[in-house]
Amino acid sequence: MKTITMNVGGMHCGSCETVVREVLEEVGGVEKAEVSHSAGTVLVVYDERRVSPATLKTAIENEGYSVGG
Repeated sequence: MKTITMNVGGMHCGSCETVVREVLEEVGGVEKAEVSHSAGTVLVVYDERRVSPATLKTAIENEGYSVGG
């Protein structure tokens, strides 16, 4: 398992956190997603053999949020 922290823009409330967490948890290979709208970050624990950071980024961006480093 690997861990990555990404900066996510556009999250303003707990509902935003829920949307991002749920979309990531639906991605095959994601074990856990911890989201903080106040910090603007998401920490993802994932199986690097099953999913890439680019796929995680795309999943978040498809929900209308921006993703940086």
